[in-house]
Amino acid sequence: MKASLLEARRHPFSFLVKMLVYLAAVVTIGVLLYMIGFIVVKGAPHITPDLFAWEYTSENSSLMPALINTVIMTVLCLLIAVPLGIGAAIYLVEYAKRGSKLVKVIRMTAETLSGIPSIIYGLFGYLCFSTAMHWGYSLLSGILTLVIMILPLIIRTTEEALIAVPDMYREASFGLGAGKLRTIFRIILPAAVPGILSGVILSIGRIVGETAALIYTAGTVAQVPESLMKSGRTLALHMYSLSREGLHMDEAYATALVLLILVVCINGVSDLIAKKLEKTG
Repeated sequence: MKASLLEARRHPFSFLVKMLVYLAAVVTIGVLLYMIGFIVVKGAPHITPDLFAWEYTSENSSLMPALINTVIMTVLCLLIAVPLGIGAAIYLVEYAKRGSKLVKVIRMTAETLSGIPSIIYGLFGYLCFSTAMHWGYSLLSGILTLVIMILPLIIRTTEEALIAVPDMYREASFGLGAGKLRTIFRIILPAAVPGILSGVILSIGRIVGETAALIYTAGTVAQVPESLMKSGRTLALHMYSLSREGLHMDEAYATALVLLILVVCINGVSDLIAKKLEKTG
């Protein structure tokens, strides 16, 4: 205590900044806890078996079709976007000439795309996939739109993870006679897995929580589609539709709670995988 008071007298500005940092942390944690508590209090009493019925009706407002659509869309988006994003990042870091104009243009483009509002992606997906390609409102249109949305995020996070790998790893591998491709897949990528998974986790959060882009592409049909060319809504879109109607606000809060639990579970599983891979590596 005395040491803190002495430090405050010697460096008052440093002490003020320290207090502001603590205040910011407390406010952030407080807002987060308030949001979680609000959703739990509002949604938990309305989670009933009818909410998980296989078929959606106006009476039960079941979220099960939307939950299935969310899982399908998340898995397919990641299957397309993750290999493309990691491949692009590998090219930028390992193969492209450092400091080249092409690399600068690609990085600037990725950063610009990351800041574009999702409604713009939705309009693009509607004009390109739904209209020009005549796919209409379909899961495939929504999936490809979301792939375009999350690609810049995966590219940038993977790129930063690869850059963070020390050059001595590459030099040691080359010194032992390993080739470029073997070094990348056996040495560099395993070391960068935690950073790559962080980008994937952020991408999952954007996929699961997206609404604006999917209204114009995937549609709002509250059923599990028979194929990828049919329309279907996700959990976030289901919650938005219920709250917009104003007739099923209790079910909307319950859906928000389920969505929160789903995101927490996905992040928890991803974190466990990252720690296991890091420990194995």
